[in-house]
Amino acid sequence: MRWIPLFLLFVQFSPADTLRQRIESAMEASAGARGAFWGMVAVELETGTALYETNANRFFVPASTTKLVTTALALARLGPDYRFETTVCADAPPDARGRIAGELRLVGGGDPMLTVRVAPYQRGQIEGNPLQAIETLAEQVCARGVRRIDGDIVGDDTIYTWEPYPEGWSAGDPVWDYGAPVSALAVSDNTVRVTLRATARGTPVLSLLPALEFYTIDNRVRAGPGLENKVFVERLPGSRQLRLWGTMSSDPPSTIPLLLAVHDPALYAAHALADALARRGVSIGGRAVARHRFANEEAPAEARGVVLARRTSPPLIEALRVIDKVSQNLHAEMVLREVARIRRGKGSREAGLEEMRAFLTEVGVGAHEYDFADGSGLSRLGLVTPGALCKLLRYMYDSPHRETWLSLLPLGGEDGTLSTRFNGRRDARRIRAKTGSLTHVATLAGYAESKTRGMVAFAILANNFNAPGSEIRAVIDRIALMLTE
Repeated sequence: MRWIPLFLLFVQFSPADTLRQRIESAMEASAGARGAFWGMVAVELETGTALYETNANRFFVPASTTKLVTTALALARLGPDYRFETTVCADAPPDARGRIAGELRLVGGGDPMLTVRVAPYQRGQIEGNPLQAIETLAEQVCARGVRRIDGDIVGDDTIYTWEPYPEGWSAGDPVWDYGAPVSALAVSDNTVRVTLRATARGTPVLSLLPALEFYTIDNRVRAGPGLENKVFVERLPGSRQLRLWGTMSSDPPSTIPLLLAVHDPALYAAHALADALARRGVSIGGRAVARHRFANEEAPAEARGVVLARRTSPPLIEALRVIDKVSQNLHAEMVLREVARIRRGKGSREAGLEEMRAFLTEVGVGAHEYDFADGSGLSRLGLVTPGALCKLLRYMYDSPHRETWLSLLPLGGEDGTLSTRFNGRRDARRIRAKTGSLTHVATLAGYAESKTRGMVAFAILANNFNAPGSEIRAVIDRIALMLTE
């Protein structure tokens, strides 16, 4: 069925066809699209005229178009210049011999950008040491004269409630990078890259990035000439053992990268800091441990002891740009909790959703138009109407943040999740929109710069289809391009 997306992008229409006829013809041209449940709203922003509507007030699973709501909320409530702080603290400064008598705490401040991502956002692969932020903090600790730590190295993420997996995430999500657990202490997106290289018959060579010994890996993958490249991964909940099995081709030699989630980010960060300090000659008497705060526990006091190292994040706008451009689930969940912490004094998912509900009321979206369960859209329980998404898009376009807001969204055919969409069509650059994708779900919502109607806000949601996602996305892309005419 590879011919279908190309065909759909070049369907010809009579000039006499109305926009409605053309949209509905595009849907009818695909057997997969005919079986989908479609919702769409397109509105001319200058006049408020509805250009097309279908099922505008019906509920759909939005997938990652949920991030439009989360990033709009964060931009409105925190502002584009808001920053996060990560610190390393002790109860007292080191004594004359460089000794810390108790524990050393790596205190997460909710910074999503403890990575090697370049700010401002740049398209392309991320290069560099994923633990560079930890290395920099370790350098600062040593510069304060620390030579020995008698106690534990604590990864402290207690400014947020420890609820790593929002309601409605799938049981298989926590294994993979897109389902990384939510924590106020997130290093390198809470992920580790495992790469398998088959160079000869037998067990493939395995490498880790970062090269930190945290998981025990049971590698039962087998390589051989002509074998299928099919590798499976399992990690039991809470376990520090990865199990790999399957087959790989050694002729020709194959390479399979696996981007996997770290199950306890605070514990992983503590191990990373302990390792960085030990390599700098610091003696550690305790062990690496995590410190979480559960829903029934009080938020920590502001006093954190003596600060020995500090890292301040780039401006919030850079994190929001990553969220919308590449559809980063973890970062979306973190900023939802940060909004909750600042506005409601509690860094929890539910407090974040409460603030989101208050914001949507200001936008003019009624409580009967949505039911969000998380900040990223990975939850299968989230629901929204196309009309509600269009109201949000209109509100943000008319807000003082308009230009900043538009800069967050992927540009058609150019960057983020739209970099490979629209098959190189020139008019694709007139589209700025957020994608969404889950099993049986494909969505796109944002803006189209029309040659005849000015700026158009649109939300296109397809649910309940049993066709390849690429086929449905091709229909969505064709409709979006119609809005640029």
